[in-house]
Amino acid sequence: MSKFEHDFEIGFRDVGESNKLTNRALVGFLEDIAGMHSNKAGYGLNNIETTGLTWVLLNWKVRIFSRPLYGETIHISTWARDSYKYFTFRDFEVFDINNNLIAIASSKWVLMNAKEMSLQKISPELINKYTPELKKVFGDEPELNKLEIPLEYEFTDSYVAKRKDIDINEHVHNVSYIDIAYELLPEDVYKHAKIDDFEIMYKKETKLGETIKCFYSKVNSSHYIVMKTDDEKFIHCIIKLNETTL
Repeated sequence: MSKFEHDFEIGFRDVGESNKLTNRALVGFLEDIAGMHSNKAGYGLNNIETTGLTWVLLNWKVRIFSRPLYGETIHISTWARDSYKYFTFRDFEVFDINNNLIAIASSKWVLMNAKEMSLQKISPELINKYTPELKKVFGDEPELNKLEIPLEYEFTDSYVAKRKDIDINEHVHNVSYIDIAYELLPEDVYKHAKIDDFEIMYKKETKLGETIKCFYSKVNSSHYIVMKTDDEKFIHCIIKLNETTL
C-alpha cells in the first residue's frame, strides 16, 4: 500500500487547555508516523548505518479542524508525494475515533548523506520504495515555500539551546522550536489566541549551548517568530502562527 497508517492514543503530555491535543503534540505524532513509514521503506533511523542516508525536515504546513481530547485515539494516514531532485513532499490526514477528518498537514524533506550532511539526489529507485501518490491535502493552495520575514519586530528575546532540546543528530529537535516560539508569544496571545493553522520553515541547525535570538511580530492575523543566530547573520527557523476566529 502507498499509504502508511497508524493509531495514536493521546496521553497526558499531549494535551493543554481543556484537555485538548496541542500543536506540539500533533507535530510530534506526524514526525513519528513519518519515521515509521521510512523504516518500513528501508530508509528510516534504523537503516542509517546501512544506507548512509537520512531525511532532514525543511517545512511544515498544518491545519486543524477540531481537537481530540485526552485518552482518545487518533488515526493518522501518511504518504509520500512527488520528489524533485533533492527534495520531496509528504502529506498527512488525521481522523478521530468516528473517522472524521480533524487535521491535515504537508511537509517538505531533503535527503542527506548522514556522515557528511551533504545533499543527495533522490533516485527513482529510492522514492519508489514509498510508492508515492499524487494526492495533495491542500489541493491547489501554494506548495510549501520560503516564509517571508516581517519588516519590523515588536520585541526580541534570546534562548540558549539546552540538553532537553537536542535530538540524535545533536541539533535542536524540530518540535523544540515550537516550544521556543510559544515561550516568546505575548501572554494574551498564548492564553487566548486560537491557532489552528501554522507553518514552520527550518533553515540552519542549532547546537547545544548556542544562543538563539528570537524576534516577534504580528502581521494582520499572523504571529511570526523568527529565530536567528546570535550574530543575526543566519536564520535558524521561522514559525508563522495564523490566528483563527471562533
